[in-house]
Amino acid sequence: MKIILSKTILENILVHATPFLEKKDTSQITSHIYLNASSSKLTLKATDYEIGFLVETEHVNILEEGGITANGKKFLDIVRILKDNDVTLEVKNNTLHISQAHSKFKLPTFAYNEYPEFPSYENKPRISIESQTLIESLKKITPAIDTNNPKFELNGALIDIKKDSINFASTDTRRLAVVELQNANNEELSIIIPKKAIIEIQKLFFDDIELYYDETNLIIHSKQYTFFTKLINGKFPEYSRIIPKEIANTLLLPKAAMIESIKQITTISTDVKISFLKETITFESLSDDNIEAKTIINFPTNFDEIFSIAINSKYLLDFLNSIQSSEFSIGLNEGNLPFVLTDHNFKTVVMPIVI
Repeated sequence: MKIILSKTILENILVHATPFLEKKDTSQITSHIYLNASSSKLTLKATDYEIGFLVETEHVNILEEGGITANGKKFLDIVRILKDNDVTLEVKNNTLHISQAHSKFKLPTFAYNEYPEFPSYENKPRISIESQTLIESLKKITPAIDTNNPKFELNGALIDIKKDSINFASTDTRRLAVVELQNANNEELSIIIPKKAIIEIQKLFFDDIELYYDETNLIIHSKQYTFFTKLINGKFPEYSRIIPKEIANTLLLPKAAMIESIKQITTISTDVKISFLKETITFESLSDDNIEAKTIINFPTNFDEIFSIAINSKYLLDFLNSIQSSEFSIGLNEGNLPFVLTDHNFKTVVMPIVI
C-alpha cells in the first residue's frame, strides 16, 4: 500500500477514531487502526470490540492499493507533529512508513486481515428518528447514567420504542431522567446502549443518520461515518412506575436565578437545602463543618407554611444545564418523597436527602 493524503484530513480521522481503541493492552490488534486503500477510497476502522467506528474518504491519492494496521495512539501522535502538508503512508516489509519532506517514521503492524469484522447494517430493521432529536434526547439523559454499577443495565440508557412514541431513560438509582417523544414506529422494542457509546454518538453525528439494530448491535450510518455498539443484555427498571402519578404542588421557577443561587451554596457544600416560603426561596448549605452558606431570592410560591427539600445540587444543575427554557416546573409532594423536574417532554425524578 502506498497513499498520499492531506495531514489535516488524516489527523481529523485519527482524532475521531482513537476513542474506539483498546487503551490498556497494546499487544491487542484492537489497539490498532485498520487502513485499506482500494477502489479510489481509503477506509479506516477502529474498535475495542464493544464499539466501532468506520470512515471512508475519497480525498486520497492511491499509488498502490493494500491494507495495514498500526497503533492508533502512536499514529496520531506522529501525525499531530507534522506540518500542514501532504503525508505519505507506505507499507514496506510489514511496516508502516509515515513520511513528509525530511521527516520519516516507522510503525510495526499486525495482519490487517485478522482485524475484527464489523456488523453490517444491510437488511437490518431500522429505527426512524431525526439525528438532531436523537442527539438532544441523549444529551439530556446522559448525566443520569450510572458508572460501574454491578447491575450492567444501569451503566447505559434505555431506548424504549412503542407504536406511537420513543422514550429515552437513564437512572443512577438516585434520579431518573426520561425524554418522551411522539413518534410513529412500525415495531416495538427496548434496547440498552452503553454510556461510552452514547458519549461518542454525541460527538460524531450532526447530519442525517440511519439507525439499524439486531439482537446484539445498534448500527448508525451517515454519509460520513458508520458506528456500531454492542447492546447491554439486561432488563431496565420499569421507569414509568418511578414517576409520581400525582403531584400535590407544582411551581414554575426561574432557571437563571436557581442556577446562580445553587452555585453560591456549592462553594461550601454539594448538598443544598431549599426552603419555599410564601414570597421567598431560601438556599442553605448542608455541611458537617462549621461553615455555612445561605442566600435568598424573592419569588412568590404561595406556600402558607414552609416547605423544605434537601438535594444533591449536581442533580438539579445537571437538569437545568440540559434545558433551553428560561423556566421549568418542579412537582412536590412531601419533603422526603421524590420530586419531579419538568421541561416540556423532559423529566427528572430525584430522590431527596432525608434530613
